[in-house]
Amino acid sequence: MTLSLDHVVIRVRDLEQTIADYSALGFTVQRGGTHADGKTHNALIGFEDGSYFELIAFLRDAPEHRWWDEGNRAGDGLVDFALLPESVQTVVDGARQRGLSYEGPIDGGRVRPDGERLVWQLGKPATPDLPFLCGDITPRHLRVAEGEVRNHPNGARGISALKIAVRDLDTSVGRYRALLGEPLQIQQSAFPDHGVSFASFSIGATTLTLLTPSGGTTGAALAAQVENRLALRGEGVFGIVLHGAENASPRLLPLDLTHGVDLELLSASNAELA
Repeated sequence: MTLSLDHVVIRVRDLEQTIADYSALGFTVQRGGTHADGKTHNALIGFEDGSYFELIAFLRDAPEHRWWDEGNRAGDGLVDFALLPESVQTVVDGARQRGLSYEGPIDGGRVRPDGERLVWQLGKPATPDLPFLCGDITPRHLRVAEGEVRNHPNGARGISALKIAVRDLDTSVGRYRALLGEPLQIQQSAFPDHGVSFASFSIGATTLTLLTPSGGTTGAALAAQVENRLALRGEGVFGIVLHGAENASPRLLPLDLTHGVDLELLSASNAELA
């Protein structure tokens, strides 16, 4: 089974302000349009590796929505990520056969600003430590534009790694094994000085690192990040590593402009080691 990272979802209150802020950070931002249910609209930041950021905002109250946050209590930030399957039905069926609950396929879509109607299918997990699935019915290049829009003045070329907060490391690793249905080469250990335990593995060209607090260390920054994610939003993605030009200077982008996203831009060679 072939799965790769499709996109990462950043929920925001004000889409126009977010577009302006990410543009100021040196990203090329595309307007996406309104989703078929009329509840949300979005903008996209596409990368050379085919992955993208989805900047999404609600147009009306939607308490039944997976990403709804009444009153924006948790603030803007990362809420989810998606994998790209060749067939949502095949992946969902395989996961179910291995004892993992996924809902789908579920029809989805949106209308672009130019009037083009896009159609896809989703697969939704029962637990938030896992990604959802997003598979195209209409050609993917209509959903994720190609060409110059994937070039960014800040040099960002793709998503190298994601950090994911989980409550029980072994349980989450087991769920990923069931989702993928194939052996995973997993590096699993503890960082006592950082107050976390982790498991790291690759899906396509992207490294996923699952982290859980291990206790015993006071004031460790990484443990605090994981604990904060679990307290505010529950399990899920909380950090992104981007790879850029070969000689790019490593830097953390300012949280006020990323809208709360822990976003690190590294050179291509350093990103491989992140």
